[in-house]
Amino acid sequence: MGAQGACLLFLRLLGSEPEIFSIGTTKKGIGPAYSGKASRSGLRVHHLFDHATFAVKFRKIVEGRFKRYGHFEYDTEAEIIRYQELAKRLQPFVVDSVAYVHDALDQGKRVLVEGANAMMLDLDFGTYPYVTSSSTTIGGVCTGLGIPPRKIGKAIGVVKAYTTRVGGGPFPTEQLNATGEHLQEVGREWGTTTGRRRRCGWLDLVVLRYSTRVNGYDALNLTKLDVLDGLEEIKIGVAYRNAQGETIKDFPANLELLSSVDVEYVTLPGWKTPITGCRTFEELPATCKEYVRYIEKFLGVPIEWIGVGPGRESMLHIPK
Repeated sequence: MGAQGACLLFLRLLGSEPEIFSIGTTKKGIGPAYSGKASRSGLRVHHLFDHATFAVKFRKIVEGRFKRYGHFEYDTEAEIIRYQELAKRLQPFVVDSVAYVHDALDQGKRVLVEGANAMMLDLDFGTYPYVTSSSTTIGGVCTGLGIPPRKIGKAIGVVKAYTTRVGGGPFPTEQLNATGEHLQEVGREWGTTTGRRRRCGWLDLVVLRYSTRVNGYDALNLTKLDVLDGLEEIKIGVAYRNAQGETIKDFPANLELLSSVDVEYVTLPGWKTPITGCRTFEELPATCKEYVRYIEKFLGVPIEWIGVGPGRESMLHIPK
């Protein structure tokens, strides 16, 4: 956590903005925290450790929210005390993240950066406004950690063997049927924060090609392939068509258009046998390998890892 760069997340204070439409957020205050950052009115981590300054700034923020939303019940002074206690616990773990990461790079250490949200939730390139409040593409590595682009080495795209989405927004390959229920149940598709069931559908290669273009993946990690074990046939979305039957060349930014597209599918045979026990690519059923190779060929990106189960031992590496 960077002493100079990170914004505080005020769960109790900033979580009550009126909703114009539902985007399916976790309601944990992420959006309001980023709003404070963008308006340059937010508190940063280093403010926590200057008690006098923190209290003044905190009271000012509360008064600003009262003016904007009307007075609501909130114990400002008790909250200041609570944060002062939290600051004592937090301070030993706070470093200047830019210096910390670059010191590691200068020492030749390997730095693994993991993104927390999917590409289509990116504030700029996702299905706006059904997105999160930050950069979830590879560009977030630079803006979030202060790492220059030339320092980024291998970019690995992690994608499920089918497509899921949490919250609102268009989802062309969604399956509101027995197939969707199968993916939910077998894949245990419900959110860890909210407990909500994820929306599920066939793998959408239109989305994945768009994600590949933006992020420039060097390789893919195809996870949860075993969830498809019990299916007689498996479909893959390969193109969108508009109401006139015309193929849409690129992933559309217009959500009204995206909501109305027809999906062109390729249908492949299922393998109808458990693959969780497989430990090499060669052990996979022929039709399973065909599914993997089709994805690789369509995207022009090698799949170097395949997840065939929940355990670490179930991640197969395919040498390239």
